[in-house]
Amino acid sequence: MQPLADKMRPQQFDDIVGQAHLFGKNGAIRRMLDQHYMTNMIFYGPPGTGKTTAAKLIAGFSDMELYMLNATSATLADVKEVIMSTSTMFGQNGVLLYLDEIQYFNKKQQQSLLEYMEDGRITLITSTTENPYLYIYNAIISRSAVFEFFPVDERAIQTVLQRGLTSLNEQNNREKTIEKEAICYIAQAAAGDVRRSLMLLESAYFACEEVIRKEDITAFSPKVIGSFDKSGTVHYDMLSALQKSIRGSDPDAAIFYLCKILEGGDLPGACRRLQVIASEDIGLAYPQAAAIVRACVESAKDLGMPEAANPLANAAILLATAPKSNKAHIAYAKAKAAIDAGKGQNVPVCLRPSNQYAGYLYPHDYPGAYVDQQYLPDDLKNETFYEFGENKTEQQAKQYWAQKKGKNAR
Repeated sequence: MQPLADKMRPQQFDDIVGQAHLFGKNGAIRRMLDQHYMTNMIFYGPPGTGKTTAAKLIAGFSDMELYMLNATSATLADVKEVIMSTSTMFGQNGVLLYLDEIQYFNKKQQQSLLEYMEDGRITLITSTTENPYLYIYNAIISRSAVFEFFPVDERAIQTVLQRGLTSLNEQNNREKTIEKEAICYIAQAAAGDVRRSLMLLESAYFACEEVIRKEDITAFSPKVIGSFDKSGTVHYDMLSALQKSIRGSDPDAAIFYLCKILEGGDLPGACRRLQVIASEDIGLAYPQAAAIVRACVESAKDLGMPEAANPLANAAILLATAPKSNKAHIAYAKAKAAIDAGKGQNVPVCLRPSNQYAGYLYPHDYPGAYVDQQYLPDDLKNETFYEFGENKTEQQAKQYWAQKKGKNAR
């Protein structure tokens, strides 16, 4: 039997829900097609938001021959087979290749598409649930228009569910109804994924009698309401939101996103990100934070969920309310930029064991264990990578070294 989600797939642009910015009457893609303009496209966004459906409709609108591949299983041989069709009568109006989940193609596989995109043998529409700027080869991005698909809001999903129920009744010659509480629950549990919402409805339809109730759905719907694919964008969105909330010194937002991550089942991700934040965003303003967070993380790993939430909540709130400094993080980035530019190739002679440290001055032999000498390579000797932050801890260190060195510290 054909799944309800496939049966309900939109047949025209007006039927696509949740993506009015792309396919509404004034949507970007709709306007392009109305002007008979066709280009390579990258679709990115969560599952169940209409990416595959949109590709099919665009192919029909453009009268191009559509070929569909999924990068999780496709090979270069499959791509070349599509290319061969461009020289046949089936490709006389142009070939549209829809490549789903392109992030599973490696760089070499993605590069193989460029030749055919440039000479016009294929028009590529590709989709991904990942950030395309991290997972898609830059040369493909530069030759494509990038469009974001958003999670579908609950009200729009409820409309689709009502249509889905009508379709199921017609198909099965029944007159089943659904309680408002149940339809709201499905729309919420779907977390913006239309396909998931229709799957839940279809399962509930055949699990109940004449009225679909909330309890008919909770038996097979996820305990955690929300979309939290650990390999997808939602996963990184939550971790990013946690870090930005802590960086912004908002303990309420920090604890909220930590809860979303932990209830979504990603204890390791939360532990790792909190340790990153302790060193990247709090840093030298409160050096003890890294050790405290490390202790909280180890405790959380020993305890496991749900008790692990307690030490991690302590860590998140501690970091959010702590003074902030990213000066060490910036210093490393500056040093890396110098290295990437090819600078600093020659270590000073006095620091080289191969030269028996000729000319090296041993700081402990001098008052205060400090002596002025050059440590950076000659082409970087006047560079400043680290600058003291404005917080109390770093300012105290600055004053100490200004006094020790007999000059103003940087």
